Amino acid sequence: MGLLVEGCWQDRGYDTKGAGGEFKRESASLRDWVVPPGATEQGPDGQAAVPAEDGRYHLYVSLACPWAHRALVMRSLKGLTSVVGMSFTSPYMLEHGWSYLEEEGSSGDPINGVRYHHQLYTMTDPHYTGRVTVPALWDRKAGRIVSNESADLVRIFNDAFDPLTGNDLDFYPEDLRGEIDAINAEVYDRVNNGVYKTGFATRQEAYERHFTALFECLDSLESRLASSRYLAGEWLTEADIRLFTSLVRFDVVYHGHFKCNQRRITDYPNLSNYLRELYQWPGIAETCHFDHIKTHYYGSQLAVNPTGIVPIGPALELEASHDRERLKGQGIRRHA
Repeated sequence: MGLLVEGCWQDRGYDTKGAGGEFKRESASLRDWVVPPGATEQGPDGQAAVPAEDGRYHLYVSLACPWAHRALVMRSLKGLTSVVGMSFTSPYMLEHGWSYLEEEGSSGDPINGVRYHHQLYTMTDPHYTGRVTVPALWDRKAGRIVSNESADLVRIFNDAFDPLTGNDLDFYPEDLRGEIDAINAEVYDRVNNGVYKTGFATRQEAYERHFTALFECLDSLESRLASSRYLAGEWLTEADIRLFTSLVRFDVVYHGHFKCNQRRITDYPNLSNYLRELYQWPGIAETCHFDHIKTHYYGSQLAVNPTGIVPIGPALELEASHDRERLKGQGIRRHA
């Protein structure tokens, strides 16, 4: 994984031994905002903000990473592919962290020409200290990372560029925000991050505790989706996107690689049909890259999979029919 300390790269993983066998994810630290043209120069929590402009911003991602995948899905659904550029890393994350080595499957970096993702962080702050993560939204005009927090990027993409694109789809409707926030908090802790807390645990007790919490949450979501088309009811929202990027990886990597093997998503009737519906939503399937996903997890996380062998299976049936039309759904809200 690696991190920077006072701008110096260190190939150092998470200290689970010092945390009682627990995986502790660090919070993102670069969290400025992008606002619609002409809006106040402050984000929703008073943070510094810059205006949306066509071609000003560039999204750096890994196609394997579920956190980066959130931003990719929103970029696609909000019609931003020609407005916000994108570069993707190699699927391998080894001694230099995420890289832009084209010979290893990266797009390369046509904006800054860096070889390694951590160089973008030291270009932003020569003394940066912290984990080097994706996604990262780069401001080409200022020559810095605006934000490396995926949850913030989902909301930035939801409305900041609407005046430029005319796309007024709203994935965070005001009257549903309380419910969406509550769902996000539960899903983040027990599913999105829960699979990592399970898979990276280095003590049996920690593994079993997070394993139990993960499947209790999946069981609860299965029950919820028996009578609700989407997580917040009739409308597709950011809560669904945030869950989707974990579900679509579950049977492919989390079930085997992270030992999350009580059940597969395909064993849940409602979750599996829900997953297929979201995968088939226009603009989403094209953001899913299973070659990068499998190569990254199995080929990079050698503490979990020392041989680096990438399994051939499983066979997925994400394009098969689903039954979600039986439940009332109205698609996506539009901004008022």
